[in-house]
Amino acid sequence: MNLILCGGGWGQKNTSSNKLFESLIKGSKPVLYIPLARERSDDNYQYCKTWLITKAFKDIKLGDIIVLHSAEEIADKSINDFGGVFIGGGNPYKLLKELTDGRVIDWLNKYLQTDGVIYGSSAGAMLFGKNVDSAEYLVKNEVGLQNTDGLNKVFGMSIAPHYTNANNSISQKATTYLVKYSKKTPVLALPEEDSLYINNKNVTVIGTKPYCFFVDGKSVEFQPNITYAKETFVCVR
Repeated sequence: MNLILCGGGWGQKNTSSNKLFESLIKGSKPVLYIPLARERSDDNYQYCKTWLITKAFKDIKLGDIIVLHSAEEIADKSINDFGGVFIGGGNPYKLLKELTDGRVIDWLNKYLQTDGVIYGSSAGAMLFGKNVDSAEYLVKNEVGLQNTDGLNKVFGMSIAPHYTNANNSISQKATTYLVKYSKKTPVLALPEEDSLYINNKNVTVIGTKPYCFFVDGKSVEFQPNITYAKETFVCVR
């Protein structure tokens, strides 16, 4: 498994994680881009693809990028066809609902099991946490999603992106919400400059700003760029 979960930045904020993604992509195979957290339209998704190439990933070289315009299209995609998968930001509730209804969740799990490379940003990162309600202070469940549980690939923790990147008022709102939320579910709060990288052995938060664990109503700050064994990382938080 190679899983990169970004706090939601792009471009120079994520140079290290972008280059990691580039290094992990298998050969010359294309990258599957899943923009389904955003409003669906061909024009919108084409704009997202252009933005991805010219802005978000301008510092790395990728092969062809295949856009998944609807979850139903996954039925025609083989996990062996792609060197990597990128899941972009937007509304995490919409993303989870579409991927669940279209059985893309099963496809992603199988892809990870075959040592696939997935890079999720913002909502795309939250998808792999225990639950996507970790950013309910920021975005609402407007799609009527009943089960908000994610893929739970982060040791029982939820992911909170964009942490401390907004103004002081919103940052304080986030902290207050996460303190309360963490009494039932622990949270890894990532600023836009940081990304969590999990492989089969180790865990590293790559980036340039401190990140926080929220557990049992308390927060603890850690510095990035320290590699932990999986079992150690769980104990750290």
